[in-house]
Parts: sequence; structure tokens; C-alpha cells
Amino acid sequence: MALQIKTIQIPLPHGMGSVNCYLLGKETSFILVDSGSSNARRLLLDELLSAGCEPGSLKLVLLTHGDFDHSGNAAHLHREYAVPLAMHTADAGMVLRGDMFVNRKQPNWLVRKVIPLATGFGRKERFTPDLLVEDGFDLAQYGLRARVLSIPGHSLGSIGILTQAGDLFCGDLFENQSKPRLNTIMDDPSAAESSLSRLRKLRISKVYPGHGEVFEMAQLP
Repeated sequence: MALQIKTIQIPLPHGMGSVNCYLLGKETSFILVDSGSSNARRLLLDELLSAGCEPGSLKLVLLTHGDFDHSGNAAHLHREYAVPLAMHTADAGMVLRGDMFVNRKQPNWLVRKVIPLATGFGRKERFTPDLLVEDGFDLAQYGLRARVLSIPGHSLGSIGILTQAGDLFCGDLFENQSKPRLNTIMDDPSAAESSLSRLRKLRISKVYPGHGEVFEMAQLP
């Protein structure tokens, strides 16, 4: 049976746009890539149920990085679905402390104070990951023929998920809101360029970004 990919678009607070979560499934076994922000939790839960994803059938929530718009519902899913939460070691401090600048260049004190208030990533949204993944981690044990790729740039612990069929779930390394390109928000632009160079050498067909529409890898400039 072919892998089914469902895009779940979650609106962000304060009109900041939207973020994509991806539900990957075969029959009654699912993996959720990213969890959206907590302001639209009901929408995410309704979308999961409409796809037949219920407690027991969701095998893993895999976060591409620690930002609130990708990890905001992870703790809730862990409590309600008894599902393990996985992410890269380097971004774990972001969700443990509710601070998206743990492993990034530090902004001024005002930005550090305002962002947690604006995003809704409070104490209930913080969590300890159950599984810390590294580059090359095989997802076969969770029913998915895919591996984890370390693709730093947007954050130090940013990861991609590359399936055997050539589908890449890239988090915020790329975006496609006006055209396919590297994300305009990068903590380490040189690392992002290195990640792009690495990906160009792999067999990738479609790219599933955290923001914007799915695109072909060949569309990247």
C-alpha cells in the first residue's frame, strides 16, 4: 500500500500566516511530522480524526525543529494519544524551556520577553522528548521507509525526513509562499547553504515545506 500524505494547514496566531503539518499513514499506522501551534489545536485534532488517526494508531510525532509553530501541540498529543515525541538533540532545549532562542543567536531582551507571550507556548506546551534522533536515523521501526537528515540552518537541530520514494519533509529549511527558496529566516545562512548542497546530491522528487505549497526539488534555484 502506497504511503498516504495528508497536509494539515494550521493558522498561526495574530495573523502571522500558517504552518504545515504532515500526516503520513498506511492503513491504521500514522506518523505526524510537526504539530502546529497551540492556538489551533482543535483544528489539528479534528483533522487527525477525519483521517482515521486515533489514539493507538499514531505511532510517532516527529518534529523538524523546536519552534512554537511546529512543536506547540506535541505535549498535548503526548498526553492524549500516549504517543512518543521525537526531535533532534540540538533543539531539545527549546521545548524543554519554552525558549526558541536556546541554541540561536540571541535577540534583544524585549524580543525574548514578547515572543513567548505572543506565541502561546506556555508551561503546558513544554515537554521532554521521548526520542532524540540524529542524522541517518531509520524510521522503519515506526512503519515508515524513511530516514532522518540533519539539515541545520534555520536552527541547529533542524531535520528533514526523506522517504524511500524521494519525498522530503524539510521543516523550515525551505519555503514556498511565493516561490521555492531557502527560508528567509535563517540563524546560520552558511549552514543552510551547506544543507542545500547536500540535498542536491540526493534523490529527492517532491519537497514538503513547513510554510507554503509542495514543490518539485528541481524548482529550487
